[in-house]
This record gives sequence, structure tokens and C-alpha cells, in this order.
Amino acid sequence: MEKFIRKRVTNARNDIFSGITVALALVPEAVAFAFVAGVDPLVGLYAAFMVGIITAAFGGRPGMISGATGALAVVMVSLVSEGNAMGAEGENLGLYYLFATVILMGFIQMMAGVLKLGKFVRLIPHPVMMGFVNGLAIVIFTSQLGMFPEDHDTSFWMMLGLVALTMLIMWGLPKIKKLSKLPEALIAILVVSGIVIFGHLDVASVGSFIRDGGGEGLKGGFPVPHLETFSKIPMNLETLWFIGPYALILAAIGLIESLMTLNLIDELTDTRGNGNRECIAQGGANIVTGLFGGMGGCAMIGQSIINIKGGGRTRLSGIVAALTLLAFILFASGLIEQVPIAALVGVMFMVVIGTFAWSSFRIINKIPKTDLFVLILVSSLTVIFDLAIAVISGVIVSALVFSWENAKRIRARKRVKEDGTKVYEIWGPLFFGSISAFNEKFDIKGDPTKIEIDFVESRVSDHSAFEAILNLVKKYEAEGKTVHLKHLSEDCKILLNKADPKFKEIIIEAIDDPRYHLVENPEKFTKGLGEYDVL
Repeated sequence: MEKFIRKRVTNARNDIFSGITVALALVPEAVAFAFVAGVDPLVGLYAAFMVGIITAAFGGRPGMISGATGALAVVMVSLVSEGNAMGAEGENLGLYYLFATVILMGFIQMMAGVLKLGKFVRLIPHPVMMGFVNGLAIVIFTSQLGMFPEDHDTSFWMMLGLVALTMLIMWGLPKIKKLSKLPEALIAILVVSGIVIFGHLDVASVGSFIRDGGGEGLKGGFPVPHLETFSKIPMNLETLWFIGPYALILAAIGLIESLMTLNLIDELTDTRGNGNRECIAQGGANIVTGLFGGMGGCAMIGQSIINIKGGGRTRLSGIVAALTLLAFILFASGLIEQVPIAALVGVMFMVVIGTFAWSSFRIINKIPKTDLFVLILVSSLTVIFDLAIAVISGVIVSALVFSWENAKRIRARKRVKEDGTKVYEIWGPLFFGSISAFNEKFDIKGDPTKIEIDFVESRVSDHSAFEAILNLVKKYEAEGKTVHLKHLSEDCKILLNKADPKFKEIIIEAIDDPRYHLVENPEKFTKGLGEYDVL
């Protein structure tokens, strides 16, 4: 028990410092994404606080950071603009339609968790994951380029120098043994901020960034329920028809980004999170956020990696980040507004370097060309469109490639018994992709009157395969020939018997082949059975 407590107390220091660093990085991100979505900065900041604290406390991945994200913001732009157009000028109905959409999005995400759909993220292939992180790293990098002054004057070069200094501190600090345990991102932000403030350097800060975007600053109060949402917009089927598609898209993007970030953090920490619990927590957080006037959110890969690299491992780090962000909004807005944008851009550039899968360059000539194509495709679509389109496209292409490769593996070994019966021993998976090749193996007109089809080395995988067997048997019977089927899977036998009672006569139930019993009853399996030891 003492060891357990000591371990928790020791890591608490890392969690607290890491959480403070993440909070500093959350401010400009939340503000920027609010501007992208076309809403007030406080709407983004409230979302970062509420989504962050709820998912940190109840989510399925300790150490993962959630908040307002760009992937969701780009979808919200058209929602807000269309919502504004549906009301009179100055009503800003788009904001209230956004809150209603975020609430509906949360219910959809919670339903996904209740139905245990989070486990399907395991079906995402590794090339898709690598493409996802590479594309996201490029998106984070390009989004930071917009923070630099357009003119290459003194302010541009000054900001570039401060960004480089931030990156140098973050790179060098861990290499100094006595300082290696300090939170390098937080130290870098404090050092660069001190240089700018005490040196009276004229560079962009968080405060000037907000004011340039049309905001009035970070000062705000504690979030309160926005119940006027339900009175501002009509609660009818027309509203549901309008916000429904947006809610579905936002829910899908949010869950995909959250679950893929969860998988990435699992790999970095060599631990395992709970995807279904994360779905429920994300959904609940978005419901609360919508009710309290936030723009919704999901897991943030950049801030999550900052947290993990800074030593944040438990729920405490995410809770500290959210509470620190709220403290900035309530009490320290003047201080946080003085933080130079250059320091935060430097931190994000280091996140880009840590996020990008540099190993993808080393394995270009070592992986199948189809996997390389999927990796490049997902990276490109993440940059051009959004995460949901990229990941779904990558999974579809990977599934089609897998189906095509397995379709080519169907084989039929043929032999004739002493009594003249021709036996077809089928090898390989029988499913929708291999049906055409399966049918080509048989010579219906040239075969003898007795046929036996043996499926002991094959697996009947889907309804298409069942239909192929049914049609094949009917073709042989139309030629006046008898067919017997052996070693069919139990589910296939049930389907065939339901389709036609005649199959009870042609399916051989009495099995004398020990291989079949091993396949059906692996618990009977013992050593010394040669090639069947692997079953």
C-alpha cells in the first residue's frame, strides 16, 4: 500500500505541471477554433473546460486531453451560417442551433458507447493509423503557420527566433540530467514569456490574437445553463431534420478522433483504455457543454501528446488542465493574455515532430504497396478534407484489398474414389469475394454421377457463400447427379436445412475424420498431431 501511495504522489507532481502546460496550450487553440466556427471565443473556451474536465474524470483513457477541436469546428462553420440565415438579422440563431446540435451529438455518442461500438476502432488497420497521425501532424503544422505575420519584416523574424528558442529549450532541457524531470513545455513558455514581457518586445500575444479576431478578451464568468436555446429555436421535426445530419457527422468525427487518439496514447504508455467508456464520457460531456453554451469537442491529439510527454498519466492531469483553464478565464485572464503566441507555436511545432510517424519513411520499401497507398491516401485526405472521410476511406480500401487477396486463396483439390465418386476438397475462405473463383473449380457437365464436396479446410463465411453452395447443388441435381457435402460449419448447415429440407439427406453428419473433430472441438486437441498442432 505504501508503495502504491508513493507512486501516485510521485506522479502527481508530473500530472500537475503537465496539466498547467496543457492549459496554456489549450487557450489559443480553443480561441482559434471558436473563430473558425464563427462563434465567440468564450464558446470555445467553455467547451474546452467542460469537455476536458468531464472526460478526464469519467473517460476511458486517463491522461488523454479533450476540448474544442479544429476537426469539429470546420463542420460547424456551415451549421452556424445556415442557422443565422434562418432567423432575422442580429438574432444569431446559428449559435443556438449549434448548441442544440451539440446536445444531439452527445446523445448519439452515448448511444454508441451503450451499444459497445467503441470496440470497432480495433478494426482500423495500422497503415490507416499511421496515415492519420501523419495527416494530423501536417494539419497542426499548417494551422500554426497562420500565426506568423504575413510581411517578412522585423516582427516576423522576431517571432521566428522566439519559436526556435522555445523548441530549443524543449529539445535541450530533457538532455540535462539535473533538469530532465522539469516540464520542458511549461519552462519554455515561461522563459520566452519572460523575455518578451521584460524585454518589451513587440510581438503578438494571446490577448492581441483574440482582439484581432474581433473578441474582447478572455474575461468571462463561470459557465451557466443556456436554457434560452429551447425557446429561441422551434422544437419540431423541421429543426431535427436540419440539425440531425450535422449531429451525426460531428458525432462520427468526434468518436473517430477520440478513439484513434485513445489507441495512440495506449501505444505510447503501453496501457489499454476503454473505448466504450470513452464514447459514453464524450457523449455526456457534449450534452453538458451544449446545455452550458459550449461548442462541443472531442479528444485532442496534440494536447494529449503534450500531456503524455510531460509525464501526465492519470486523470489528475486532465482535471488540472481543465481547472487551470477555468482559472485563466475567471482570474488570470490578464496574465495569460501576455503569453506570446510564438511560445505556443513553438510548443505545437514540437508536438508535430513528436506526432509524425517518421518511421513511415523507413518502411516505404518494406511494406506492401497497397499498405503504402492506404497510408498516403489517409494522410492526404486528412489534410484535404477531414478525419472522418480519411479514416473511413482508408478502412474501406484496406477491406477491399483484404477481400481481394483472400478471394485469390480459394483452392479445390480433386480426386476420385475407388467407387467412382469425385471428391472436391475445398481450401481457403468461401465468402462473397471468392464465390466466382469457387464456381470455376467445378465441371458440372463433365463430372461423374456422384460428387462429394469437402469443406474441412474451408470456412463458409457469409450468406453469399451459402447461396453459392445452394446454387451449385441445384445445378448438379439439374444434370441428374448426386451431391454430398461434408464438414460444413454448423451455422451453414442450419441455413441450408432451412432453405430446403432436402439438404438433410445430402449433408453427411457421420464424420470419421479426426481433423474435423479437432476443428469443431479444439479442447480435444493434444500434442503430437503434427501440422494440426497449430489449430
